[in-house]
Amino acid sequence: MTKTSHLFESILTHYRGLFATLVLLPVSALYSAYTSARNLVVFRLKSAPAKHEQRVQRVIRQIEDWKKDGAVEKLCTARSGWKTMSELVPKYKLSHRKIDVGLCDILEISEQRGTVKVEPLATMGQISRNLIPKGWTLAVVPELDDLTVGGLIMGFGIESSSHKYGLFQFICASFDLVTADGQWFRCSPSKNADLYDLIPWSHGTLGFLVAAELKIIPAKKFIRLHYQPVYSLKNMTEVFEEACRKPEENDFVEGLVYSRDTAVIMRGTFTNDIGSDGTFNAVGRWYKPWFYKHVQTYLKNRQAGIEYIPLRHYYHRHTRSYFWTMEEIIPFGNHPVFRSLVGWALPPRIDLLKYSETETTRKLREKFHVLQDMLMPIRYLKQSIQYFDDHFNLYPLWLSPMAIFDNDSHIGFVHPLCNKDGTVDEMYVDIGAYGTPLKANFDNTSALPLLEKFVMDHHGYQALYAKTMLSRQDFRTMFDHTSYDKLRERLPFCKQAFDEVYDKVSSKGRVSPVEMRKLVK
Repeated sequence: MTKTSHLFESILTHYRGLFATLVLLPVSALYSAYTSARNLVVFRLKSAPAKHEQRVQRVIRQIEDWKKDGAVEKLCTARSGWKTMSELVPKYKLSHRKIDVGLCDILEISEQRGTVKVEPLATMGQISRNLIPKGWTLAVVPELDDLTVGGLIMGFGIESSSHKYGLFQFICASFDLVTADGQWFRCSPSKNADLYDLIPWSHGTLGFLVAAELKIIPAKKFIRLHYQPVYSLKNMTEVFEEACRKPEENDFVEGLVYSRDTAVIMRGTFTNDIGSDGTFNAVGRWYKPWFYKHVQTYLKNRQAGIEYIPLRHYYHRHTRSYFWTMEEIIPFGNHPVFRSLVGWALPPRIDLLKYSETETTRKLREKFHVLQDMLMPIRYLKQSIQYFDDHFNLYPLWLSPMAIFDNDSHIGFVHPLCNKDGTVDEMYVDIGAYGTPLKANFDNTSALPLLEKFVMDHHGYQALYAKTMLSRQDFRTMFDHTSYDKLRERLPFCKQAFDEVYDKVSSKGRVSPVEMRKLVK
């Protein structure tokens, strides 16, 4: 290592917050301004629909060229692995043949059908920014602005409305998929239903997603959000579950857990009016405290409260602070002076944060840092929080309810919990653990496998954007591969073109950003 590179690594390691503020934030802000302007122009000119078929045909031509060349390499999208939301980078991007998909626009809003048709790289921020002014919204809008439709379908997506509408996949009316033999399929519950049911969680191992039709519902101006502090684990889980099981009363349910026995449970409803029972709060403005810090004030003040929050502000309430992980990147980021001066530029882009990781920060992250979402049957919520407290001591924890619906054929990677008496419980909860645990002698390399075993033993699922240490056998135990294996056998060229899901999401398919830079060199 040269003196210059050693100095640069030292700066990135020891002055990460300063580097993020002076370098990453301006670059991120410029890029965001460019993409926002570009998307606005395309949407206003309505140029995307006319070009969509040409772009899909270009994908098909690339696949035909691959077949003419002998169909030797595996295939993957040409999108940079740095742009994924995972803290890791896909290693297979270096060896697989890249297919340029590059589809990132909103194609059509159909009020008559109650759907919006979008390309796979359209983002949550982009969609909410264009739908809400027209009086519509997705039923499920995952929090972070840069989450893409393709990622939420091929992986998973939830929001605090998922107790009512389910995972993101359940608001998808149809998918357009280009398979490994160059065929363009429309997939829906009534057409190519097996493909429709297996595309979610498949991580691009059945074909290339080129469009999705998403269900929309009427939007209202505000969310009436009720904050309820709780001060015991028993009360916490009871209040949260009761709220989740009343979707007719609560449009949104969320919990932020600040210790084993303290949390704030939030229940939200759509409204067009600001009532006299609460106050208006535009939580998304750049100078406002980070949302989780604001929520904590209700806990400290030991009193419930009601606020009226603009709809889009509510949807993206965790974006500026990446929930609470921004505090580890920019420790002074929630200071009033910082928020007032440069809060508008938050957050820095995930890909830039990954690319600027150093060998020192890699080692620290792999040993001490946790970034996991575990999807647990809600009946085991109390035991799950107790487990995290005993083995991690990491707070806050994020609680977002979600329903896992099944189809008549029971096809798919995930299924609701079936009780011994034959009854089914669809209600699950995502427990999000993000940050550095305070547990003495904590080591992620031993803690994560034990956590994964706990999840499996309690019929839960692991979010696959995160690091997994499951063996192939355990992975297949957690996720139902029965219909997936049969479909891959049946689809022409599928196994020749695409890895299995495990090969893409396990440690075999992903490496740290530092290791990726070494491999590129």
